[in-house]
Amino acid sequence: MQLIVKVVDKLLVYFTVSLSVLLVFCVIWQVISRYVIGIPSTFTDEMARFLFMWVGLIGAAYTTGQKKHLAIDLLTLKLQGTRKLISEITILVLMLTFSTLIMIYGGGGLMLKTLSTGQVSPALGIEMGYVYLVLPLSGAIMTFYCLMFLIDPINKLLYKSANNSNKECN
Repeated sequence: MQLIVKVVDKLLVYFTVSLSVLLVFCVIWQVISRYVIGIPSTFTDEMARFLFMWVGLIGAAYTTGQKKHLAIDLLTLKLQGTRKLISEITILVLMLTFSTLIMIYGGGGLMLKTLSTGQVSPALGIEMGYVYLVLPLSGAIMTFYCLMFLIDPINKLLYKSANNSNKECN
């Protein structure tokens, strides 16, 4: 399982860095075309917006996998033992619920609805549904990481409860 997580991590790093580099080039070209050449580029503004969306959401999925997502862990840091495990499991289940319902289900619905209407971006001429594909994609990646992270605390919790019931039997 760890090998799969490492492969996904590497793919996300390369993909996000590539998108970021492309985003920087778009913004630089926009500035050069507007202020140096005097003829603003029509497609780079739109492309930069779409790339920014993709970098932000794929980057959020990656940070979820690195356990560096935004968290308020004051309570979790003070807990120990079974209570800490239950807290970790609860947080992961809430994250899993969000990524599944909001990102995959909601974002996927938005993507499919937009694809069915045939809405096209004005400057680039690409279907907007493909731009919105980032929502269910990043949600699926977050869901994957949450499921991977749930394995360890659940196993620890089950191991602790099995040990406690064995001690009570002896």
